[in-house]
Amino acid sequence: MNLRLDPGRLPVPTPPTPERRYLSVPDGPTLAYVEAGEGPDLILVHGALTTLDDMWLGPMATLAEHFHVVAIDRPGHGDSGYVRLADASVWRQAEIVRDFARATGMRRPTIVGHSFGGAVALAHGMAFPDETGGVVAISPICFPEVRLEHVLFGLRAAPFAAEVLAPALRLTDPVTLPILWPAMFLPQAMPDSFAAGFPFALAGRADRLVADGENANALFGDLTRSAAAYGSCRVPVHILCGSADIVTNPLAHGWRASWQIPGARFEWLHGMGHMLHHFRPDAVAAAAWSVATEP
Repeated sequence: MNLRLDPGRLPVPTPPTPERRYLSVPDGPTLAYVEAGEGPDLILVHGALTTLDDMWLGPMATLAEHFHVVAIDRPGHGDSGYVRLADASVWRQAEIVRDFARATGMRRPTIVGHSFGGAVALAHGMAFPDETGGVVAISPICFPEVRLEHVLFGLRAAPFAAEVLAPALRLTDPVTLPILWPAMFLPQAMPDSFAAGFPFALAGRADRLVADGENANALFGDLTRSAAAYGSCRVPVHILCGSADIVTNPLAHGWRASWQIPGARFEWLHGMGHMLHHFRPDAVAAAAWSVATEP
């Protein structure tokens, strides 16, 4: 599945493809990951409809100037394995991230997550405070609500539904997905480097979209649990939101969560949309450093 650049733009060199490594998490799936840099440990967790390449093409290079950075394909995304239903939950994925960190010898990593990955990062901090150096949540979803993902992907996550819907999905997905990916970047345009280097075919594979549907369907219970736990969070938290985010309302989610999490810092990035980490990697790096070095 290819996204064409706007007519008149100069061709953009395709960014180098990250060289994935693989690790079988104890009592969990095999996770694909990439790493770079030296320094304190940091784990990047991507959001819905994406893979670790979102982080690779976004803030990873800037973060690697200060940290030892690992970006993972979340369970059911990219090249990572997945047990249907069992691995769908935000809290289960936080546990898998913790087990991955243990297995790779990472020590109290800072967890940086975007969107759904931000919810995973926050859950990691609340569930495993002694194994979390700090949390940076970028455009996070923090509270339960009805979302577009439930409509577009939730039904296919029901048992056997994907198979029944397969003929229709083969017609609709090639139309809807190339609209959704650029829309996530609004009001900014999708960077040419992302259009050239992101593995759209992998992210849009039928089984990967089933995982997105299962993630969405689990959000009501998961985020109800998260909301009840925010007040007990005892790790440093920095929440970054774009003032022009049309995917996850920053006031209803990031700002509201920051008021419930003790000591959390909320930062507006004026004019930025949901994918702000591609345009302000400096802000992501500064936030990560602030939580990683907080006494």
